Amino acid sequence: MIDFEDEEEVKPGAPPWMATFADLMSLLMTFFVLLLSFSEMDVEKYKQIAGSMKMAFGVQDEIKLEDIPKGTSIIAQEFSPGKPQPTNLDTVRQVTTDPTRPSLEVGTPGGQGATQKSTREALKAELRELLARTQEDARMLEQILQNEVSNGKVDIEIEGRSITVRIRENGSFPSGSSVLDPAFLPTLAKLREALRDIPGKISVEGHTDNVPISGGQFSSNWDLSASRALSVMHELMQEGGLDEERLMVVGYADTRPFTSNESPEGRALNRRVELVIRQGEDRAASESLEGLLEDNPEALDILGLQDDS
Repeated sequence: MIDFEDEEEVKPGAPPWMATFADLMSLLMTFFVLLLSFSEMDVEKYKQIAGSMKMAFGVQDEIKLEDIPKGTSIIAQEFSPGKPQPTNLDTVRQVTTDPTRPSLEVGTPGGQGATQKSTREALKAELRELLARTQEDARMLEQILQNEVSNGKVDIEIEGRSITVRIRENGSFPSGSSVLDPAFLPTLAKLREALRDIPGKISVEGHTDNVPISGGQFSSNWDLSASRALSVMHELMQEGGLDEERLMVVGYADTRPFTSNESPEGRALNRRVELVIRQGEDRAASESLEGLLEDNPEALDILGLQDDS
């Protein structure tokens, strides 16, 4: 028979050694958590920084070696990729006017403004070159028709990319007639040969004074002006002359007077035939300019030749 009274009384709760064991486990767990925190890497942040550096590796500004790096940190925290903008420079550098900015921007000096300025300068240079060609053609015509210009039978004017050869009635047409004076035909022959080498569309335009026509071959000044322009055009096409696709005939009658019709001298100046050579409408001459405008539609408002500086 068992005597329970002789047995040692069992105390409630955990044995004393459990407290020491629990403290040891807590310390070990804390130690390994610290080790894990030291060795863990922010993968997403690392990929972001490494990717941006790969696309835009460089320096923000050229600074002296003894200067202390400026910014939020020694290593830039943010990089921006280069902008695909055209540039006329031989090199492309990262440029900023504020060396203390934490981020870098790749581009050309002046950015968008520099690109627009280079486009404007290119357009101006192209227009000046085209105008110079037109002026050279006008000087060539003046040399060929030197005698006629000095005698007052022909005038040559230039406006923009248009050359106007003004043929006076005196010496070219009898009064009230559309038949060319035979003495003037050699002048038209020289003009025909010169115009073969000058590009541009040619508008043959007839003009009269404001005195109405009564009777005779022509019913009105419209009829006379158009008939005279047509006679000049036919002469320019003689002997395998100018291509007919370059020519057009216009009769203006007295609607576009050169000067006042109040005096006999003024009316005599208004009776004329003009050859307007419009080189701006010649496709071959303005092909490069059209190409620039197609690549830069915003440049349509900067075609003026005034100097912006």
